[in-house]
Amino acid sequence: MPTQSTDLKIGNSKRTFEVSINEDFCKGCDICVDFCPKHVYGRSDRINARGYYQPVIIAQGECTGCKLCELLCPEMAIVIMELKK
Repeated sequence: MPTQSTDLKIGNSKRTFEVSINEDFCKGCDICVDFCPKHVYGRSDRINARGYYQPVIIAQGECTGCKLCELLCPEMAIVIMELKK
């Protein structure tokens, strides 16, 4: 006999994350833009000090903290931090 699974909810709190890009490290490869499942990043026309087109954070509040962008970034320019309430 199959069993039903139930979701355990602890309060109504939603975890929130802060996304930051170190402009000194970013080489503008757009991997973060292409692979973010929540489309937190977008392409921009802003050029950083190294001469690369810097991605822009367009949906900070949509970040789920999966850290896929942080793991895939070849320059380790992205940091995801959970905000404490």
